Amino acid sequence: MDNGSSNNKGLIMKVLVAGGAGFVGTNLIKRLLKDGHEVVSVDNYSTGLLSNHQDGCEYIKVDLSDSSHKHLAWSQEKFQLKTPDVIYHMAAIARIQPSFTHPKYTFDSNVTSTLNILEWARENNTPIVFAGSSSSHGDKYSNPYTLSKSHGEELIKLYNKVYDLPTTICRFYNVYGPHQLTEGEYCTLIGIFETLYKEDRPLTITGDGEQRRDFTHVDDIVDGLIKCGEAHLDVWGNGDVNGQLFELGRGKNYSVNEIAASFGDNYPIKYIDGKPGEMRETLCTDTLANDILNWKPTINVIDYIKENVI
Repeated sequence: MDNGSSNNKGLIMKVLVAGGAGFVGTNLIKRLLKDGHEVVSVDNYSTGLLSNHQDGCEYIKVDLSDSSHKHLAWSQEKFQLKTPDVIYHMAAIARIQPSFTHPKYTFDSNVTSTLNILEWARENNTPIVFAGSSSSHGDKYSNPYTLSKSHGEELIKLYNKVYDLPTTICRFYNVYGPHQLTEGEYCTLIGIFETLYKEDRPLTITGDGEQRRDFTHVDDIVDGLIKCGEAHLDVWGNGDVNGQLFELGRGKNYSVNEIAASFGDNYPIKYIDGKPGEMRETLCTDTLANDILNWKPTINVIDYIKENVI
């Protein structure tokens, strides 16, 4: 399957996207709808946006971290939610720095919600594709966000091993692209730079700017997610994804200084103090996604900035 193509066997999936009003979830839903699937989104709208709603998708507001909801069973009854063929668990409170201020909220959102979805999936024997994080390669005790995502991954592995629940973990590397947050404490680096550039303000760089990131376009991320979901349902039969952990990164990184320079050689830059808990470098070197899924990221961040921002 090529990026952006419809599934090649005409299978119509019933899909539940947790976090479907957020950045990655919205792009995933757009692709699923384009491929002709039935899609339902659940989101608490803490960072998700009503403006992200897509025609053809059913949206349900629910706090997945609330254990009183009994593993989403109440939503299934109240909203007549069909048991999905696959669940994409994209719901999370992202970003490292806000997690220092809101550790409990971070763990409730990233760990308790994952446990609740796993329980609901276990009751229905529904495969889960989980959004992991490349920050798991760093010191998981350096900040609450990284530890919370690591705990989420461990829960996924536990349910796969103990309960034979079909699962796949996809670790994301510095995702950017359409529907990314461009303001507020949870926005991405590319989103921050985009806002500053449009407002003719200097690009703000923390530390020396030589920290390197493997920026991966959301369309490439979505393609990897789609391939995992379809493989769980044996759509195209190119390897077993059950229990696998895939690293979804472009495989090339750039320094923050290099990203800033792509906005123009003479565009003003402002340096501020570095922030705690951040990795010095992210770079995907794992090829398993290519080997099993034939996943090949194609979009370069510098080209994206020049074509879509400047």
